[in-house]
Amino acid sequence: MVTGPTGGYELFYWPSIQGRGEFIRLALEAAGAPYADVARLPATKGGGTKALTAILEGAGGGLPHFALPILRHGSVVLSQSAAILHYLGPKLGLVPDDEPSRLAANQLQLTIADFAVEAHDTHHPIGSSLYYEDQKPESARRSELFLKSRMPKFLNYFERVIEANTAGGGWHAVGSKLSYVDLSLFQMMCGLGYAFPKALARFSPKVPRVVDLRARVAAEPAVAAYLASPRRIPFNEHGLFRHYPELDP
Repeated sequence: MVTGPTGGYELFYWPSIQGRGEFIRLALEAAGAPYADVARLPATKGGGTKALTAILEGAGGGLPHFALPILRHGSVVLSQSAAILHYLGPKLGLVPDDEPSRLAANQLQLTIADFAVEAHDTHHPIGSSLYYEDQKPESARRSELFLKSRMPKFLNYFERVIEANTAGGGWHAVGSKLSYVDLSLFQMMCGLGYAFPKALARFSPKVPRVVDLRARVAAEPAVAAYLASPRRIPFNEHGLFRHYPELDP
């Protein structure tokens, strides 16, 4: 639920892409937490991209931040998606209460972050400062290897994670109810489905638990409402996941 800056959570991320900020948006939306998606607010309400520049440049003091997303909650200002979710999880009820489970969730989220980087690097294998068109041959080779080896390795790993966690039933990656890890795995599957629909369709039968998790997260009432709303930015060729048909033969 997006609100103005009313003392709740403030997310600082680019206003036209899902990117890494979407992992945070999904957690806040799933929990029904009041938050401001700051750059999507009008400048008259402290929003716009100037607010992103200001916080990156250290407005208000505190620890410098390397990149977005950044979350501000009162006096707490954090960057790095996994660190933000580690902070939000207990507050939003999106992680079990016991320390071993919280540590396991953080471990899984860091692995998802690695997965996301490798998905991104299929279309920017040489450097983010170059256009895709400047590195198309390298992108084709990187994507071929990603689809043949790396995507299967990550998805098979998470299939085993869900299997180990649900020996007594259920469908979650950690704990016995919806967690931020479930939400992040859902986002990875959505992104892969956008970027590599053919390859993911071919591989999906091998990871039925991950596929089931994606469907179950999408059916969560708060998540379903978010996905149907204008707050969910459509995938596009400027974000973390990009669809180039030549990379998904």
